[in-house]
Amino acid sequence: MAQPWMVLDRVHTPDGVLELRRRGERDFLITVNGLVLMNSSLHRSEVALGEVACAPLKEHPAPRVLVAGLGMGITLRAVLDALPPSAAVVVAELNPVVVDWCRGALAPLTASAVSDPRVTVEIEDVSRVIMKSAGGGERFDAVVLDLYTGPHSRSDKVMDPLYGSVAIELTRSALRPGGVFAVWGENVDAAFEKRLKGAGFAVTTDRPGRGGLRHVVYLARLPGQQEAPRGRRGGGRR
Repeated sequence: MAQPWMVLDRVHTPDGVLELRRRGERDFLITVNGLVLMNSSLHRSEVALGEVACAPLKEHPAPRVLVAGLGMGITLRAVLDALPPSAAVVVAELNPVVVDWCRGALAPLTASAVSDPRVTVEIEDVSRVIMKSAGGGERFDAVVLDLYTGPHSRSDKVMDPLYGSVAIELTRSALRPGGVFAVWGENVDAAFEKRLKGAGFAVTTDRPGRGGLRHVVYLARLPGQQEAPRGRRGGGRR
């Protein structure tokens, strides 16, 4: 007989009641209003997201990466495993209790990724972190978005704070030449991919795994220092 889920912590947030649940030693759920946001047993797309975003930075002398949100820290662990010891990783997370969970009950899942000396946590909306960087702050080599709501057909094509065309241009400005914008999504959103390409990114998508629920990973990359921006050659933007 399956063990029952135990509620380890519960907190009220603007989005509803956020809970951390556990069954056994390493089986965890994070829920909001009873809906499952994250499951510690199902994370292949989160791992793939971190790996593909940061694999090109393995030999970088001092890469700087932005990750949002924190969740169970699984994407962050994949990011850290792909980066050199000289990296700096900024984690943007809205809710400080999630950080506490990752430093506490969830820490064994990721070898305490959030406590890695390369990591700085900012309790902040990631859109604001991106805006600060784009407005003259230090830029990033990769921006990795692993949020429980990814781009979808109902995203406002212009003004969505993360996936609209205005936000994409801000993210472009927050990246260094050759920088990567990697995004987790539930399903492929062709309109989002088109907006990325229109902003000058070269885009690929992947659906990790071979069966069952397969989420999508978007990998959007800017041209390097010596390359002409994609879509700004003679033929115009694609």
